Amino acid sequence: MNVPLFPLNSIVLPGGRIPLQLFEPRYIDMLTRCLKEDRGFVVVMLREGLETAKEAAFYDIGTYVRIIDFQQLDNGLLGITVEGEGKVSVVRSWQEPDGLNLGDVECLMDEASCEVPERYLELPAVLKALFRHPVIRDLDMAVDYSDARDVGWRLTELLPLDKREKQQLVELQDPIERLSRLHALLEALEEG
Repeated sequence: MNVPLFPLNSIVLPGGRIPLQLFEPRYIDMLTRCLKEDRGFVVVMLREGLETAKEAAFYDIGTYVRIIDFQQLDNGLLGITVEGEGKVSVVRSWQEPDGLNLGDVECLMDEASCEVPERYLELPAVLKALFRHPVIRDLDMAVDYSDARDVGWRLTELLPLDKREKQQLVELQDPIERLSRLHALLEALEEG
């Protein structure tokens, strides 16, 4: 599958939503093509560089997203909300003359859905607390607090973690291992 790549300093995972502001011509053109062709694009985490830079290094595991809403913002920029559909691996990437990154991607296997183990039951409580924040609540995401995959994905998106840590969590395919790492990271955050 050949798709546009959108390098960011944040991530989105399947079922997650993220609001974006578009102002660069390369991304407005991308949005127009995606809407016209009823297709999405891939959000990848920046490894080096700035979101607005023409040259940027990014990780090769990201998430294929679909545009679920768009509107003109008060600041004059175009605002979109995207929702993650599935994790992908960027097999090959290149840059168009206008600076838009494109890539050949392969879909990764869906992670298995499973119950949150008893030893990690405080993680859904942390997630529920995060979902009380108005900005997160306004994204109107559905969450199954008993599903280890859902809880791990949403915490990976929402917790204030280093971007390398976030990327490592994205790349995991085992929901229980992700919960284990998140549990350890939360304990480290609490200890200061």
